[in-house]
Amino acid sequence: MGNGYLRRISVVLGFVALVAAAAAGVWRYGYFQALDQLARQGQSDLALASDRLTGQLQRYRELAVLVADHPRVSAALAGEDVSQAEALFLEIADKTAAQDIRLTNADGLVLAAARPDQPGLDIAPLVARAAQGALGWGNGRTAHGTRVFAYAAPVFDARSRVTGTVVVTADLAGIEWDWVGSNPAVFFTDARDRVFITNRSEIVYWQRADEGPGLKPATGPALPFDSYELGRHEVWQLGWGPYLPQNALHLVRPLPVIGMTGEALVDVAPARRLATLQAAAVAGLCLAFGALLFLATERRRTLAEANAQLEQRVAERTAALSDTNTQLRREAEEREEAQAALARAQADLVQAGKLSALGQMSAGLSHELNQPLMAIQTYADNAQAFLQRDKPDRAEDNLGRIADMARRMGRIIKNLRAFARQESEPALRVNLVDVVHSAVELTTPRMRNEDVTLTLNLPDAPVWVSGGEVRLGQVFVNLISNAVDAMAGRDTRALTIDMHDTSVIISDTGPGIETPDRVFDPFYSTKEVGASEGMGLGLSISYGIVQSFGGEIHGDNGPDGAVFTVDLQPWTQEVAA
Repeated sequence: MGNGYLRRISVVLGFVALVAAAAAGVWRYGYFQALDQLARQGQSDLALASDRLTGQLQRYRELAVLVADHPRVSAALAGEDVSQAEALFLEIADKTAAQDIRLTNADGLVLAAARPDQPGLDIAPLVARAAQGALGWGNGRTAHGTRVFAYAAPVFDARSRVTGTVVVTADLAGIEWDWVGSNPAVFFTDARDRVFITNRSEIVYWQRADEGPGLKPATGPALPFDSYELGRHEVWQLGWGPYLPQNALHLVRPLPVIGMTGEALVDVAPARRLATLQAAAVAGLCLAFGALLFLATERRRTLAEANAQLEQRVAERTAALSDTNTQLRREAEEREEAQAALARAQADLVQAGKLSALGQMSAGLSHELNQPLMAIQTYADNAQAFLQRDKPDRAEDNLGRIADMARRMGRIIKNLRAFARQESEPALRVNLVDVVHSAVELTTPRMRNEDVTLTLNLPDAPVWVSGGEVRLGQVFVNLISNAVDAMAGRDTRALTIDMHDTSVIISDTGPGIETPDRVFDPFYSTKEVGASEGMGLGLSISYGIVQSFGGEIHGDNGPDGAVFTVDLQPWTQEVAA
């Protein structure tokens, strides 16, 4: 027992170690994948920031080139009054947000400036390049510490000789203002590897410290810094405040157009969280699988032990099971007898429901039969009188009306006899249109007595369904009678019967159904207790009849009252089989 327990513990510890190793591998793989995704997104953000900075500086380069061609610049270089050139420079600087605009001669002497009282950038290197006919550009600080970027455009005379230089200076703080604080952290370093433009003001002028011989240390703010390589990525470990990540993916993009290098710091915390979640998910799945496997093994061992005990009890239970089987067979026979009795009771209940419906319709049907009888007597007397007066045409007309009345009475009696007889045959092919017409004829006297307006929308062509003519007729007589009962005493009494394919929809303007879910329960009724209209079995019987034909019956509330839908199976050869 002790050896088995120790063996199971060893297996569990080995499995846990294996899961830990797998989770570590998943973490590393997921972390590298997330870093690749961060690098792609970061490069896109860095490219966007670089293009934005280059575009913002581009307008000052174009401004320098345009101003160099202005006639007032040529006039100032020709020795005329420079006040007009200075006024022009000041107007342009105010409108374009340029920090300063200066004009020098070919020797680099400043002739005019938009703001001559402000200290400017050392423009000698830029002017020297422009003197060679090329566009000069560079960055630096003014005497007041303002970070600026300048463009120097040469001014050519009619012989294409450089006669002077127009220098346009842009204040970088104004350019940074639009994107300070945006993500990720982006900065641009100059040729001295010094942060000169950035969307994080706390690292302006920061310079990565180099300890090699002959190299200068950092001249910017002293900030903690460390870095390490992770595959093809470089990760910086920082502690530069709440607005910069503690661990960041370092990305680089050279910008030779402005002589700078764009760099970005992308927080790797989301990549670590994603890798941790993936590793945790794998570890959880492995542990869950291992736990299930362990439980299954333990259960199998336990079942093996229990199986031995069960085999010992099988012999003891055999005799008891034999007695139980004998008792079950006897109960099965009793159940079959009970089911047969239930089927007979259900058939009797269906017949009782039909007879109850006939009782409710008896008054109206007696009137419906009495009226043609009285009309037959009148037409017979009239025909006899017309024959005595030698008017055979009039007598023939009265006899024709008597024949029509007899046919009408015969149709009513035929429907009554069909409705009253018991039907036990299986489902046959039945014309649903005729069934609905017969049900309407049986209930027309009662609808007339209750002043119910009937709207009947039935197709002219027959619709063949699987069912029994008598039992389906009872269903529709039941539904129509219930609708008439529900509308008793209401201001509007309208009944609508529609047919769509093999579905019949009966809508009334009654109070609706209080609980549609229980409307087909036995003995459920919305009528007052003690009412003589029924015991609440009509809809339950109708439900059973429709179900026996493979159909469905639904009750719900419509916009004006209750709506009952009877869906029947169309007649096919498969149904017949």
